Amino acid sequence: MKLLVKLLVHGVMITALLVSLTDASFIGALLTAVGIAIVAYLVGDLYILPRTRNMIATIADAGLVFVMLWIIGAAANWTIDFSEILLLAVLAGAFEYFFHSWIRGEHLLNKKQRAS
Repeated sequence: MKLLVKLLVHGVMITALLVSLTDASFIGALLTAVGIAIVAYLVGDLYILPRTRNMIATIADAGLVFVMLWIIGAAANWTIDFSEILLLAVLAGAFEYFFHSWIRGEHLLNKKQRAS
């Protein structure tokens, strides 16, 4: 369920912004968004978040989005510049902050239910 929420939000947000800000095709932008969502979920949400605080995991996720967009944009020869990549990374980071809070809140709720 959590991965589906992340795929949906990243899919809509990143795809829409990539298509509108760059010369990326819809399919290219969608594949990029899905790839970023999956990698960010595996690295940020399943590995970093349980071991650190929300803010550290959020910064790591935003940095990951930034680096992945920079690499993919260069490899795909998109017309995407630093400010556009930074905008996408900041927006993704804002989403990640609330997403992590939701994950942690749900986890604590499940833990309390099992204890009682």
